[in-house]
Amino acid sequence: MSSLLDQLKKYTTVVADTGDFEKMKAFQPQDATTNPSLILKAAQLPQYQNLISQVKKEHSLAQLSELIDALLVEFGYEILRIVPGRVSTEVDARLSFDSAATIEKARSIIALYEKKGISRSRVLIKIASTWEGIQAARSLQAEGIACNMTLLFNLSQAIACADAKAQLISPFVGRITDWHKKNNPNWQDNMSGTAMDPGVQSVKSIYQYYKKFGISTEVMGASFRNIGQIQELSGCDLLTISPELLAKLQETQGDLSPSLTVAEAQSCSLEEIKLNEADFRYALNADAMANDKLSEGIRLFCADIVKLEDLLNN
Repeated sequence: MSSLLDQLKKYTTVVADTGDFEKMKAFQPQDATTNPSLILKAAQLPQYQNLISQVKKEHSLAQLSELIDALLVEFGYEILRIVPGRVSTEVDARLSFDSAATIEKARSIIALYEKKGISRSRVLIKIASTWEGIQAARSLQAEGIACNMTLLFNLSQAIACADAKAQLISPFVGRITDWHKKNNPNWQDNMSGTAMDPGVQSVKSIYQYYKKFGISTEVMGASFRNIGQIQELSGCDLLTISPELLAKLQETQGDLSPSLTVAEAQSCSLEEIKLNEADFRYALNADAMANDKLSEGIRLFCADIVKLEDLLNN
């Protein structure tokens, strides 16, 4: 019997969710994702102090925002020496409501990668799934810059991202479950990691909708709290998983079959949904969980960018 990780790789592209590229080597993921919080965490580890010193030395005259971009790209560059596929690098979350600034920042990140000899085909620009972020992605995709839409919590966000031709979306499983656990007085802990898990159900509904209507945007489940959630989403296009949970999957023996299949999704009875800006904003506002978690996620990423700036300023 093989490990759950080996079996998962048969049905789903496994992505490492970390800025600590030394940790990912053991799991041989196809791709990797980062965000400001993960880079901040890695940047405080002793083994990365030489890398940070090198970036600061090479960009000694750069403005602080440029120095942050250089650091993010340096981590991404090192990650791409390990994974054969793509790395996701996030735009400053403080630009989440500014389409033009997001586009400009994405172009500058891609330029830094290309200066280091990395093709844009190996980079996904992560953008928060606000209306402004989604419109920025529409423009970037049209000019050949692939986008990973993050902080995504409901179907209306997913539909708008698909309409913008985003390359990939990252619906957040664990954060959805966290919200329901906190706000549902009838919550039972044994729901987490099962088919009844609200985070799992959300991603399943998005996957089914995309496959039902032939949408090419990739679905990558993210933000997991336990391996049960991962097992329930086996068969999803991609899953991005922390090193800690990758280790648990690697250590655990058992049988794993795909929980999601294209054939089953295509047989679902679903109606196609069209959203303009007003529809999108209303649907997001009407979904207390998605509205709360999107706002919270942006605030947290903004706070960690400021901490990263403070770290580099010392």
